[in-house]
Amino acid sequence: METKELQKIASQVRRDIVRMVCECSSGHPGGSLGCADFVTTLYFDQMKHDSKNFTMDGINDDVFYLSNGHIAPVWYSVLARAGYFPVPELSSLRKLGTRLQGHPSTDKGLPGIRMASGSLGQGLSVAIGTAQAKKLNNDDAIVYTLHGDGELQEGQIWEAALYAAANKVDNLISTIDYNGRQIDGDLDDVLPMGNLTEKWQAFGWEVLEMDGHNIDEIKATLAKAKSLTGNGKPIMIVMKTEMGQGVDYMMGTHKWHGSTPNAEQLEDALGQLEETLGDY
Repeated sequence: METKELQKIASQVRRDIVRMVCECSSGHPGGSLGCADFVTTLYFDQMKHDSKNFTMDGINDDVFYLSNGHIAPVWYSVLARAGYFPVPELSSLRKLGTRLQGHPSTDKGLPGIRMASGSLGQGLSVAIGTAQAKKLNNDDAIVYTLHGDGELQEGQIWEAALYAAANKVDNLISTIDYNGRQIDGDLDDVLPMGNLTEKWQAFGWEVLEMDGHNIDEIKATLAKAKSLTGNGKPIMIVMKTEMGQGVDYMMGTHKWHGSTPNAEQLEDALGQLEETLGDY
């Protein structure tokens, strides 16, 4: 898909995000806004998937796991806009008994969701299992994951990292949302993670870097990552983003990690984001 079209979709996704969290006065807009360009490009340009014929086993399809499940609003918006479920259902975010819970869940069968996530640190382990199953089934599709940088403070991530490299899980492309912020403050103030590129390389992964707000760069980096599959190493992309990207008062701070705009702030945000596909 052309970059301009992806930018239009990403703008609408951002509008969806701020409207969804405002309507229910709950949720995580900061990281969701920061990952809108990436998740949009992944689903509309890079992944092999079929929104009309979703299956839990994902045979012959690329599979995506959102490990940092608290940024569910961006994923829900992209899934809806890609045709997995009706766009008007976005208005049900975090409402009792709906399919769009605060963290992705599987109990109500929302198309596109294959694991409950949001207990941080678990997504990589699940993805590795899926990737190994694909190898056993001679399925050449790719498994993708997205993680928060603060999530890397979970020990299970590093156990999984060691396992994937040791077992040459080379049909796995993972991405870190490296915005440098988490719910309690800046990453370096809470628990510094050091040089992430060097760290993942030391764990035996092939590592790429990219600007998570430059769609041309996202497309090129994901294409490069796909070209590196099958070479004996899992692949990690360190993606630099800005929390709250697209809404000026949400950028440059961790305060909007889990805070939501009021009606006046919503109007301000919507005034900064182009409506391109029609609001739900």
